[in-house]
Amino acid sequence: MKVKVLLLAFTLLFSSLCVLPSAQAASKGWRYWGYFQAAPGKNMWTAAMTGPTVDVVDGSVEGWSFVFSSDDVPSKAPLIKPNFKTLCAGTKADNDTKRIGLVIEFGSALYAPKGEKVQKTITTCVRVAKESLGIDVLGQVVKIRAASSGLICAINGFPAKECGVEINTPIAVKAKK
Repeated sequence: MKVKVLLLAFTLLFSSLCVLPSAQAASKGWRYWGYFQAAPGKNMWTAAMTGPTVDVVDGSVEGWSFVFSSDDVPSKAPLIKPNFKTLCAGTKADNDTKRIGLVIEFGSALYAPKGEKVQKTITTCVRVAKESLGIDVLGQVVKIRAASSGLICAINGFPAKECGVEINTPIAVKAKK
């Protein structure tokens, strides 16, 4: 009986060790452009589950944030809250277009590519045609570089060369978890 109990305890301990993430896996993550949305009347960001080739409605806010993310560090939405009334205060509605608030945050120097300067946050209101998608809103304000997969690699030339790369988790980011 004691042998069975010891064997069971050993098996449970061994199996739990096998499913724990390795220290190496936790030490890496990805930096990329995160895409967030806020429906009309909402003041909290929601991570977009699709790319920006989706319809956006008048009164919504689109958000982009250059983020670092890993299993231990979730990607962060823009720090500026999505507030359509503030972003589009001076832009009147009409029957031919739709108005979309736009927030673009270029992230932190903690995980910016070496030698690249983080740009100032962009907040604006964009007027686009009724059939426009999220990518059209973004492209009306900034220059976009995308991968053949559709992944947004750079906004206004940031980052200059890479596209959604895996990097070591920056020490300062580990400390902030």
